[in-house]
Amino acid sequence: MSYATSLTGLQNAQTNLNVIANNISNADTTGFKQSTVQFANLVATSAYTNPKEVVGIGSAVAQIEQDFSQGAVETTGSALDLEISGQGFFAVKSPITTQTAYTRNGNFSLDSTNAAATGNSYIVDTNGNRLQVTTSGSSTPGDAIVATTDSTGAAFAGVTVSASGVVSASYSDGGSTPVGTIALASFISPDGLLQNGDQDYTATGLSGQPVYGQPATGTYGTLRSGALEESNVDLSTQLVDLITAQQYFEANSKAIDANTTTVENIINLHQ
Repeated sequence: MSYATSLTGLQNAQTNLNVIANNISNADTTGFKQSTVQFANLVATSAYTNPKEVVGIGSAVAQIEQDFSQGAVETTGSALDLEISGQGFFAVKSPITTQTAYTRNGNFSLDSTNAAATGNSYIVDTNGNRLQVTTSGSSTPGDAIVATTDSTGAAFAGVTVSASGVVSASYSDGGSTPVGTIALASFISPDGLLQNGDQDYTATGLSGQPVYGQPATGTYGTLRSGALEESNVDLSTQLVDLITAQQYFEANSKAIDANTTTVENIINLHQ
């Protein structure tokens, strides 16, 4: 039994090391949120067990929690680099799968791949997913589309994003056309979001469905153009946790070695 108990500790220590290593490797990843492992003890008991005779039989991973605390802010000066201070996620939709994902990574740009053929460009993230905005008269988010020319035929000159999330396209004749208002998504339980990689999350039954709103209204955070939210990984804390997890791993490994040696000695005595 003691061998199995130590084995659970060894397995959990490896999980903890994996999570910490992932945090450290993403210390420079824009919008990344660190994770922590929560453990639970295991006991051998039943309704008829004397509470003073309960024996522990190891530990298990209870859950791996996401830490959505605010990361530091990096100023970039690019109008389509967006940073949320407070609650909320950017909503982005894949043009291939049409699935919507949610992210804190506000590194956006204009996709002009089909601009010549369609006369429009999309505001996209680094994976080509399209930023979702709401337009006048509609509360349903849709793709942020920027026309390459305005109604007078003037060429596109640039884009701006206000603190309230209003995206506007400017043109060579000095005119400006609203593109839409960035739709921030909030969730009843963000911890229930499913990680997809690339700093993207999808909604689950645990997170609840997204509720959309405008930046700087209600519980939604404020928006800043020309800045990005950095990873919230604290390297000094992670390195201390790494040392602790390594000690935990080594201690359980030694306990397993000791149990194995004891079993071998008992077998040799009976030969």
